[in-house]
Amino acid sequence: MDTGKPKLLDQMKSVMRIKPHSLKTEKSYIQWVRRYIYFHNKRHPDEMGALDVQKYLSYLAVEQNVSASTQNQVGC
Repeated sequence: MDTGKPKLLDQMKSVMRIKPHSLKTEKSYIQWVRRYIYFHNKRHPDEMGALDVQKYLSYLAVEQNVSASTQNQVGC
């Protein structure tokens, strides 16, 4: 079922390359989105909302001991 539309992560890469982001930053953001999607059983982010983001950030804080500054980066 190819819609001809680029995949989400490919779309992200294209947008990030227009903006002044380093390759390291781009890779980091892509990894965070990938982890978010896998945490939610591969659901597309278009199907999710604020509650899903809150659940993921809570998981990072409580179960993964991710620092507040990293959570802020993830939640942008």
